[in-house]
Amino acid sequence: MEFLTGSRQRVFGGLGALALSTALLTPVAGQGGSSAGDHLRTPWGDPDLSGTWTNTTATGLERPEGLSGVEELTDEQRAALAEQSLRNLDAPPPPGQTGAYNSFWLDQGEFSVRTSLIDEPRDGRLPALTPRAKARADDFTARWLAAPASWHDMSLYDRCITRGLPGAMIPGFYNHNYLIVQTPTHVVMQVEMIHDTRIIPLGDQPHMSRNVRQWLGDSRGRWEGDTLVVETTNFTPKSEQRTSMGPFFLTLSTGEHLHLIERFTRIDENTMDYRFTVVDPTVYMAQWSASTPMRRTDESLFEYACHEGNYGLYNILAGARAQERDKPTGR
Repeated sequence: MEFLTGSRQRVFGGLGALALSTALLTPVAGQGGSSAGDHLRTPWGDPDLSGTWTNTTATGLERPEGLSGVEELTDEQRAALAEQSLRNLDAPPPPGQTGAYNSFWLDQGEFSVRTSLIDEPRDGRLPALTPRAKARADDFTARWLAAPASWHDMSLYDRCITRGLPGAMIPGFYNHNYLIVQTPTHVVMQVEMIHDTRIIPLGDQPHMSRNVRQWLGDSRGRWEGDTLVVETTNFTPKSEQRTSMGPFFLTLSTGEHLHLIERFTRIDENTMDYRFTVVDPTVYMAQWSASTPMRRTDESLFEYACHEGNYGLYNILAGARAQERDKPTGR
């Protein structure tokens, strides 16, 4: 897809082979950590999760196939990947391509011993899709890679609508920041990437009617000790698509039957452990879980200046039509 993939190939083409070359060097949050102390609580006594957080990491969601069976890297492996990363970042773009002129804006993250965010299944890979979900994903991928006929052939991410869930909470390649606001009855999470906002009621109130379907579903939260547990259902079937760039998944295959369970645990002054489990038997052959640390930051969220109907989407479709017109002439 010449009109769309040139810069993407430049930035992400080498990342699949070195998915860990810019991942976290610190231990996983939650390993050996203790519960939040009294100074990390709200005035009403709940663990204080408020503030701005980042989950920047270049560790891929899935474990690279070349590291099958390896859960953690040795110092020698990390050093080799770091060297390979530098070579790829300094390499010129492939012939005939301009490369990503603004790739210096990407937030690459730091080194880690982990080889994937997924820790269940133990192989660090997403479970197989069901036959129906795979057929749907293959069809969408074929349309996404070909010249798009309309906006229906573009991903929700390309259309600047949403990354959905759990996509919105998974590290990507920039805008990995989250603003959390708490009250005794609600937790609100603003996501910098595509400016999603999640409003999560706390308590035992029931979910919305099953007839109400939303991009981010319908969430309900509760406290289990010092852990905020959020369960989300009522997703729209329109979110059932999957796109990825190198080791990063921008949107994930999910469907209207998705049941998402998330756990947020404050570990210390600057660290929160985030873990989620995906249960969707209509899309995945088994449930799966992943985790990533979130770290406090003093930075502010920036406006994500992209919206549905933006000129980028118009230009992509216009470029596809221009290629179709030029193809018969051999130009």
